[in-house]
Amino acid sequence: MADERPEEHAAPEGEAGGAEQSETAQVTEAEQDSPSGEQDEAGESAEEATDLEAELEAAKDAALRAQADAMNVQRRAEQEIEKARKFALERFCGDLLSVVDNLERALESSGDEQANAALTEGIELTRKGFMDVLGKYGVESVDPMGEPYDPETAQAMSMVEQPDVEPNSVVAVMQKGYTLNGRLLRPAMVMVSKAPSGD
Repeated sequence: MADERPEEHAAPEGEAGGAEQSETAQVTEAEQDSPSGEQDEAGESAEEATDLEAELEAAKDAALRAQADAMNVQRRAEQEIEKARKFALERFCGDLLSVVDNLERALESSGDEQANAALTEGIELTRKGFMDVLGKYGVESVDPMGEPYDPETAQAMSMVEQPDVEPNSVVAVMQKGYTLNGRLLRPAMVMVSKAPSGD
């Protein structure tokens, strides 16, 4: 008697195919529900963060520039105030110089007579007082006698031949010059030497 084995019943082909198609459909649905949209959102977030960083750097740069500009404006204002303080009396001092000139001319014209001694002393004291006051405000005289001619501080009124003097030297000062805190207030009026014609 032959062994009878229970026959294994294979699933109908239609049913097997249906199961595979069902799994494929589930995978496709899962892929569609996968975070591809989330990846796009993450990329957009990264771009936004980069843009924000660039804007922050630009804002920092603009703030530094504004601060530097403000400091420059403040520095210039302080320099202008200092300049105005130092040279506020420029016109006043310039007007006083003519008084000093007259006093010096009076001293030069006075003789050695004993009668004029007291007058000469008084004028000299007055001149010295004027110069002390002017010196307190930064006024200094420019007397280039015997020095090389400097057009920055002196004005040549004439040129004379002086064989025993170096050419282009100041041989006479007709009127002293003055400076106010280092700035030329009035140039000195001078006579300058030149080389003899034969040379």
